[in-house]
Amino acid sequence: MQLPYHVLDVFTEERFGGNPLAVVLDSDSLDGARMQRIAREFNLSETVFVLKPEHAAHTARVRIFTPASEVPFAGHPTVGTGALLAVLRAPEPAGRGDALIVLEEGIGIVRVGVRLRPGTAPHAEFDAPKLPVEAGTLPPADRLAAALGLIPSEIGFENHRPAKYGAGMAFAFVPVASLDAIGKARVAAPHWDGVLRGQSLVGAFLYCRQTAHTTSSFHARMFAPDLGIAEDPATGAAAVAFAGVVHRFDGLPDGTHRRLIEQGYEMGRPSTIALTMEVQHGRLATVRIGGHAVRVAEGRIEV
Repeated sequence: MQLPYHVLDVFTEERFGGNPLAVVLDSDSLDGARMQRIAREFNLSETVFVLKPEHAAHTARVRIFTPASEVPFAGHPTVGTGALLAVLRAPEPAGRGDALIVLEEGIGIVRVGVRLRPGTAPHAEFDAPKLPVEAGTLPPADRLAAALGLIPSEIGFENHRPAKYGAGMAFAFVPVASLDAIGKARVAAPHWDGVLRGQSLVGAFLYCRQTAHTTSSFHARMFAPDLGIAEDPATGAAAVAFAGVVHRFDGLPDGTHRRLIEQGYEMGRPSTIALTMEVQHGRLATVRIGGHAVRVAEGRIEV
């Protein structure tokens, strides 16, 4: 049996940048074990399997796999799948319009707004299905530095300190002093295993205020070796949880705040994640993630 698939680059307007994503359509005949094997074959950060929705009013049910395991939610699969389904359902292949794609994910219902314009890559944006919350504490900065190939003085800037936040899935958020320091960071085994493995974390999201582009607010890297992802070019789920970090340390006042996160530069896959936060009465009320997605390839896979 053959199933159609598409490969997209997500959080970029240019092919061969951003975070690559495989989307396998018509996957209702596959069980979880077969999906996991196919995800390992694609060997991308995530592979999405599209199934018929359980509720007729929704667009599709999706299951998301890394090369090592299934996850209930992820940002770039949500953006990429939403953009792809909007394009495939558009009345004109290169038409203009807006679409609402409603995805049934493991975390719950996720609504994705997609903007289609001739001559440009589709832009998709979704409201986070869960708001970020603090998810515990992290080991001391000196141990985190050892796990990331850094020295203790390179951990932290301004009032930012390491923190553990999640919005369905938890990440270690590690502020790094400079662009030079974040550029030399790496997973330093066996320190990583002793410090971060077994902490119920997706991975470590490193960020600094210095950026490669003046339009960006933060420069980031994300390591998730426990999920089979040595480094991720763009991590939308981490950006959702990162909203909690920004709100906490930057003291956002009531109103709407937009931050651009650049990621993937050290991998040669520059990505831009748009993070929008609405603060009401001193609390985060809404977190929104947006970005472009570009189709790169399509075909059929023997299953």
